[in-house]
Amino acid sequence: MFEEKYGSKMLMEIIALTALVTGILNYIFFWNVGLCGASGVVFAFIVLASFTGFRDGEIPLTFILIAVIYIGQQVYEGIAVSDNVSNMVHIVGGLVGAAIGYLLNKKPKRGYR
Repeated sequence: MFEEKYGSKMLMEIIALTALVTGILNYIFFWNVGLCGASGVVFAFIVLASFTGFRDGEIPLTFILIAVIYIGQQVYEGIAVSDNVSNMVHIVGGLVGAAIGYLLNKKPKRGYR
């Protein structure tokens, strides 16, 4: 779905940007903990998928539901559950996916004539 809409190059850029941002933030806040896996990228794709029907000036209902359900669940688990899962990476991946989805799908503004 993403490759058809955005192309292979953009898909690789999204993966690299998400991995870079989550890696840097993990190093800043949890410098002694290593990351393993691509769950931040997966969360970015989950949120990015909610922007497929985005129209400029509107917030998609799917985005609101995804944000409340998935990101809200990660906030709750980050506070209440003690496991070896980096919930911060999931949250940041979701935020990166939301930002990329918004920026890629907003229409350029036309100049006044």
